[in-house]
Amino acid sequence: MIFIENEGNTNPKLNLALEEYALRNFSVDHDYLLFYINEPSIIIGRNQNTLEEINHNYVAENNIHIVRRVSGGGAVYHDFGNLNFSFITNHDGKSLNNFKKFTAPVIKVLNKLGLNAELKGRNDIQVDEKKISGTAQFSTGKRMVSHGTLLLDTDLGEVANALNVKMSKIQSKGHKSVRSRVANISEYLKTPLDINEFRQLLLEGLYEESEPFESYHLTPEEWQAVHHLKEEKYDTWDWNYGRSPKFNVQRNKRFPIGEIDLRIFVEKGHIIDFKIFGDFFGKEPVENLEHLLIGARYEKEDISGLLKDLEIKEYFGDIAKDEFIDLIYGEDE
Repeated sequence: MIFIENEGNTNPKLNLALEEYALRNFSVDHDYLLFYINEPSIIIGRNQNTLEEINHNYVAENNIHIVRRVSGGGAVYHDFGNLNFSFITNHDGKSLNNFKKFTAPVIKVLNKLGLNAELKGRNDIQVDEKKISGTAQFSTGKRMVSHGTLLLDTDLGEVANALNVKMSKIQSKGHKSVRSRVANISEYLKTPLDINEFRQLLLEGLYEESEPFESYHLTPEEWQAVHHLKEEKYDTWDWNYGRSPKFNVQRNKRFPIGEIDLRIFVEKGHIIDFKIFGDFFGKEPVENLEHLLIGARYEKEDISGLLKDLEIKEYFGDIAKDEFIDLIYGEDE
């Protein structure tokens, strides 16, 4: 395992660019670990509609960064009290959506710090039924990143202020507010730790769980490439906001694998535009599925025919194809 030094950068766009650059360009002969701490920011899941996830006025007034990440899942709030971890490994065909495998060493360190931490639900680390960490994954095919948050001392009030949490998500969790579901790790520590002390303890704990670590500092040329990726992708409106469509049909349902929110523009009986949003985790990019349906008649028979040979679980996880078709055509309960 090689630990990537991010040199103390706190710009979320630069840190996400660094993570993606390492994923796509570093040697496949090694596993890598990256830590980063971000300035106040909302990190949007790959398949989410940014404009509907954020509190626009509050975000603008408080200079909060908005950045889309490459992995699925839901929107999360980052600040200086939140430590982000990222494991970059080979994709062996079995590890995608195996959150237990990649959270286990982190949970073990948290247990040593006195927290009764465990993986719950799809992808959350919880203590006493309260979420202290959320995780997500993304695969390039050969390589994958498994990353997550660790809420040490985040301003939890800002989570509710900056995000528009949908009622379907709140109801599905069985709680009335975001704050009631989330807690800081600091609330459970016997000895207070600042973020840098916590970072060091976590790193030392992960050293013990793995083969000997070595640290790696990027070369000036590599940093130049990371900055280029930031400018070409993570700085752009198109990446962070640009998926928001015109639509005249909206179909939304929360499944066990997460929420699927469809926006469909139908003109003269044909699908002119089709966008898929949600906090699900899938292997294949939903853009491929969207393009497949454009031009089709908005008829169940036509849609079923186009999707006949498609492995729908590759896009969303464990849902049946019929459930997805029913959602498109308006026959969910």
